[in-house]
Amino acid sequence: MCASTDGLGRAVAEALAHEGADVVVCGRRAELARDIAAKLPSAVGIGADLPAPTGAAELVERATAAFGPIGILVLNGPGPRPAPVTGIEADELGAAVDSLVTAHHRLLSRTLPHMRQQRWGRVLAIGSSAVVAPIADLALSGVGRTALAAYLKMLATEVASDGVTVNMLLPGRIATHRVEQLDAGRAARSGRTVEEERAQSAARIPMNRYGTPEEFARCAAFLCSDAAAYVTGTALRCDGGQSPVL
Repeated sequence: MCASTDGLGRAVAEALAHEGADVVVCGRRAELARDIAAKLPSAVGIGADLPAPTGAAELVERATAAFGPIGILVLNGPGPRPAPVTGIEADELGAAVDSLVTAHHRLLSRTLPHMRQQRWGRVLAIGSSAVVAPIADLALSGVGRTALAAYLKMLATEVASDGVTVNMLLPGRIATHRVEQLDAGRAARSGRTVEEERAQSAARIPMNRYGTPEEFARCAAFLCSDAAAYVTGTALRCDGGQSPVL
């Protein structure tokens, strides 16, 4: 479970662990990863810097040593800084793609062969609703995650006959630390309080509230399960109905 020391990644790691999976909690904060893993039924915590050239290889080696070949791979990464398209630098585009696509490609290159050989595997990426409906001030995240969505859609077609599913789960406004930071930034720019900003955001959601990490994690656990064996190449929205796209 990539980037699982906080937010949605941590919630998904906990959900999978409680469903009976052996879970590798990983992130740049190795001590925190180990502390989280110690509270789960069957888990290890590993420090990993996935965008680094050797990060994926080192993580797979240590994860395999702990639990054997990987059957479920959940891709996740920290969101790039908020900015509109006109407010980003050219080198930031490359960095976003490196973090959200290239690093994940390295992981997949090392885990897919076993999944295909055993004719069972689950690949799930945590994306963003910006994949289907652009978010004005999250241009870097939108570019990187949309590129990943295209990559995964093509991959899903290639490996479907091997029993490997590849899907993406798109969060809307889920109550995480990242969303708290985004709300605070928007409040500062608009002159509203954080509470006013949050209320306006919630009012644009048909369910009139933010989702919880636990609700998102239950969707993720389903897509990683045997029950979702015939679901692949899909981008599922978990956004309370917020997206205007059918």
